[in-house]
Amino acid sequence: MRNPLHDPKTAGITAAMFSAFCFGGSGPFAKPLINAGFTPLQVAWMRLAGGALLMLPFAVRHAGVLRRAPWLLLGYGVFAIAGVQTFYFAAIASIPVAVALLIEFLGPVLVLGWIRFVRRAPVTKQAAIGTALALVGLACVVEIAAGLRFDVFGLLLALAAAGCQAGYFLLSDSSADVDPRALASYGLLIGAAIVTVIARPWELDWALLAGPVQLAGAPFPALLVVGWVVLMSTVLAYLTGIVAVRRLSPPIAGAVAFLEPVVATVLAWMLLGEHVGPWQLAGGALVLAGAFIAQRSAPAPEPTAEPVEV
Repeated sequence: MRNPLHDPKTAGITAAMFSAFCFGGSGPFAKPLINAGFTPLQVAWMRLAGGALLMLPFAVRHAGVLRRAPWLLLGYGVFAIAGVQTFYFAAIASIPVAVALLIEFLGPVLVLGWIRFVRRAPVTKQAAIGTALALVGLACVVEIAAGLRFDVFGLLLALAAAGCQAGYFLLSDSSADVDPRALASYGLLIGAAIVTVIARPWELDWALLAGPVQLAGAPFPALLVVGWVVLMSTVLAYLTGIVAVRRLSPPIAGAVAFLEPVVATVLAWMLLGEHVGPWQLAGGALVLAGAFIAQRSAPAPEPTAEPVEV
């Protein structure tokens, strides 16, 4: 009998689920660092700089892509890496992790809006239904009927992260001949360089890294939390995501990636004590269902079609 672990599809599903788990942990592990005194930009810089350092061998191996697609790499670094993660970390400083990530996952819906109103191209009825579901879900998540329950600025930051995620989808249309590892490595390098300028890490209070942060109601070494964000939520998350896309079709890998908000919600509840009410749960289900329908209704980008992760 064939070992199921050697089956490419089984290995791909396993890698995709592991990637979603790793990406989903970025917010719940980053927020204690923000609460301890680091700014969201500083946390984003630590993640990007650490990830860029560990992904440097891939950048060296694929150096030729700098000549072939410099503008693609720049756009990917600015929007898909620096933009998504910076806006997301800034958002979770003032709104719950689950709410910020659910809003970010409106990215596929924004892509359809771009296709319809900017490119003037028609969209399918299925895409319109997905968009409507996602927007109704968003209204439930932020509780518009109650006068916007959450901080408006935090919601706008999460929406900006969704816009950057949409930029990733649009950029992917031009990346068919670029190795995903090159995109990830150079995206992290460019993103880290950009965030370095605005985060000014030389002003970072390094003594905070020697102290504890509060995680699940108990003190936990800050350095270990940073290590999780860099190694698990960045490097291993990207690499296993690449394996998943290579072993599976892009739509399947993209579908599994929608586990990320579920993972983030559970971890935020366990580690941060952030609870979501019935309206958020119902709205979240609608957002994810609508975004999933919208994603599958849009032209599939190559070589990856899963949402850019945080």
